[in-house]
Amino acid sequence: MGAVKVKPERTILFHSDYRCVRLDIYASGEKGDVYNLEMQNENEENLPKRSRYHQAELDAMSLKPGQDFNDLKPSVIVFLCTFDPFGKKRYCYTFEQRCVEEDFPLGDETKRIFLNTKGKNEEEVSQTLVHFLKYVENSTDGCAERTGDVAVCRIHDKVKELKKSRELEERYMQFEELLQKEHKAGVEEGHRAGVEEGRREGHRAGVEEGRREGHQAGTRQMLALISCMMEHGETEKIPCLEEEAFLEKMLKKYQL
Repeated sequence: MGAVKVKPERTILFHSDYRCVRLDIYASGEKGDVYNLEMQNENEENLPKRSRYHQAELDAMSLKPGQDFNDLKPSVIVFLCTFDPFGKKRYCYTFEQRCVEEDFPLGDETKRIFLNTKGKNEEEVSQTLVHFLKYVENSTDGCAERTGDVAVCRIHDKVKELKKSRELEERYMQFEELLQKEHKAGVEEGHRAGVEEGRREGHRAGVEEGRREGHQAGTRQMLALISCMMEHGETEKIPCLEEEAFLEKMLKKYQL
């Protein structure tokens, strides 16, 4: 199959009068083959026709004006379900277009696959697929280790990296919010100080100077405080600085 390019959360909208499709994962291979992977946690009892709509949308964006229909590349749609979509207790259901009368393939190179974490036919599918579907049900360190499957362990390592990245991103956003609040407070304090100074001196220079000094002082103080907390292993408490009482307590603790 070669290298595959993956694009998460892709939305397809051809006209505002028709329903758009939001793809969880859209991928394409080196030869133009396309893949759509969807995670399904609730059985809305519409997967057969939903997969049909996804197939139509994928095909509609695969050809440019003037291209022949034979230029359509193979496409695979996969629904990863945490329920049994067809009630046959199979880990995997694969559908292709076939002739009813003579039972031969249509040859349109489309395939729809429904994976089921509640399957029971372990002897009929690969162990890696079984291990992966069990991991989907229970994405923990213990489950990954118990499978003893290299592919599942690699997936789990990547999942942990993503979770860590998102946690860091969340902390960074909290840090940014704190700085913005301190900036706002500094501006307001500086504005008040500047106004008083401006009133006393009779000119506007005090307003701008007060704003700058208030902003800079507030930012420096907050940065110093966060730095001290991180050095002393109190990183998880940083979001609590939004509370005025806790903020005052930490400023006193670190003599800031």
